[in-house]
Amino acid sequence: MIDLYPAIDLRGGRCVRLYQGDFSRETVYGDDPVAVARAYEDAGAPWIHVVDLDASRGQGSNRELVIAVAAAVSVPVQTGGGVRDTSLLDEGVSRIVLGSVAVGEPDLAARLIQEAPGQVAIGLDHWDGQVRVRGWEDGAGVELFEALAWPELSGAASFVVTNIARDATLEGPDLDGYRRLLEVTDTPVVASGGVGSLDDLRALDCIGVSGVIVGKALYEGRFDVTGALEVLAGP
Repeated sequence: MIDLYPAIDLRGGRCVRLYQGDFSRETVYGDDPVAVARAYEDAGAPWIHVVDLDASRGQGSNRELVIAVAAAVSVPVQTGGGVRDTSLLDEGVSRIVLGSVAVGEPDLAARLIQEAPGQVAIGLDHWDGQVRVRGWEDGAGVELFEALAWPELSGAASFVVTNIARDATLEGPDLDGYRRLLEVTDTPVVASGGVGSLDDLRALDCIGVSGVIVGKALYEGRFDVTGALEVLAGP
């Protein structure tokens, strides 16, 4: 069974989703992220995935809210967005996701991976195979498969890979892309972007990713956490 990561994306203290990472195409789904996290936990979610969108752009921070979410639930919380050190691990967060720093300063990423074994994931967000950083707004000048092979990133807990073109579209994940990724890395891959149905979860389970992040499909009622877990548990 792959892990389900219900997503809470934070902007200005509210739960939002961005269509294809576009900050001008934002949908607000609530102003109480802690309550959303508790509801996910109550439904049986094994993880909560939190993204600080403001911090990812270097334009503010929801750090205290991330810490509040981690304190409010007993399940592990994974968080990314502007993360440059392991300090959130001392504040109740179970795993951090390094994004911009992983491709901009791989040596620093390597030190953080060594500092907190099993608690540091690498976020690789891409558009047509080109990695994007700082809230997906800037190109990193790095190809996805190039970054996967960097020795500095070996030892990461997982690669959290988002196909930005699919994100919040509900049009289905990039299954072919994830199959290719799994052929070239032994590091667990967590899929993110495009999930819109229970069939999408079944398909991802079949190809061997270690986890799946789901956001808009839950907010829009395409399915709920309970239904997702039943599918991922198998027949």
